[in-house]
Amino acid sequence: MNTTRLAKYLPILDWGRTYDRSTLTNDMVAALIVTIMLIPQSLAYALLAGLPPEMGLYASMLPIILYAIFGTSRALAVGPVAVVSLLTVAAVSKIAVAGTSEYIAAAITLAFLSGLILLALGLFRLGFLANFLSHPVIAGFISATGIIIAASQLKNILGIDAHGHTLPDLIGSLAHNLSQVNWVTAVIGVLATGFLFWVRKGLLPLLVSLGVAPRAAGIVAKAGPVVAIVATTLVVWFFDLAARGVQVVGDVPKGLPPLTIPTFSLDMWSNLIGAAVLISVIGFVESVSVAQTLAAKKRQRIDPDQELIGLGAANFGASFTGGFPVTGGFSRSVVNYDAGADTPAAGAYTAIGLAGASLFLTPLI
Repeated sequence: MNTTRLAKYLPILDWGRTYDRSTLTNDMVAALIVTIMLIPQSLAYALLAGLPPEMGLYASMLPIILYAIFGTSRALAVGPVAVVSLLTVAAVSKIAVAGTSEYIAAAITLAFLSGLILLALGLFRLGFLANFLSHPVIAGFISATGIIIAASQLKNILGIDAHGHTLPDLIGSLAHNLSQVNWVTAVIGVLATGFLFWVRKGLLPLLVSLGVAPRAAGIVAKAGPVVAIVATTLVVWFFDLAARGVQVVGDVPKGLPPLTIPTFSLDMWSNLIGAAVLISVIGFVESVSVAQTLAAKKRQRIDPDQELIGLGAANFGASFTGGFPVTGGFSRSVVNYDAGADTPAAGAYTAIGLAGASLFLTPLI
């Protein structure tokens, strides 16, 4: 099989002909910026899914490499995302209790099933079905998910206990435990949240007015959440606020992702298959929408069928390396694009950066 024909199934081979030193340098810079963003983001999404934080890092390594090999977008960054994390916890919590080995096994199996469904859709060339999905329904689903995610994080901002997977349950639980607010945690949470809202629209004009180049200012503005995380981490460490009730992530195990095997229990598969289909469809729609938007800016094209295969391979990779379901993320993909990523090599460099963080930076995390 010649390389031209093989490139149909491994797009990275076709793009490899255009690599040069400047392109690879741009990819390295983009990878560095995305890695800095992905470390706290991956930890947060794993916690949102009710999983150990290190599983967020595991889900962001091999899946990125596999997507770079099989996917068709040069800027899409694959990994855990908020919507998929929320769908994961909703599905897996019906089978096992969060924090148990059964819960982790179910999340890994869910990634395997999602990969299987995505690969099947790609091999049967069903990517065109995305064109028939109702945009208002998808937009409404994602917006409602965002509201639930925001409500579920109020307990962390206020430092109280709250439970529930629906908005009424969350609000009722928050109201019942409101008297338990940890005011140190609340001050940090409110200030950090206010800063994040200001960064979205206020930081870019400020940097431009100070003479910073527009492109550099845009990258710095998008890295605002990283600044918030670093600043609050230093404050908690310097003043030993953990002793005053401020919850911290805790120890993150050092090392590369372990080899894991999904569960092949028919009973578990029957309980997870519905959620796997939903995660596959929502993940694919979100991913391909971002990929097409970024590709259009550079007059490039995205192959929806190959995207299904790329995302399927990424989820397979997650299931065999201690991860959970993944898809293309909007925020990290935009940062990757704005930072100058030109080829899928940027994803490989990002995976290397995350591997280095898992080996050497976990004490700081």
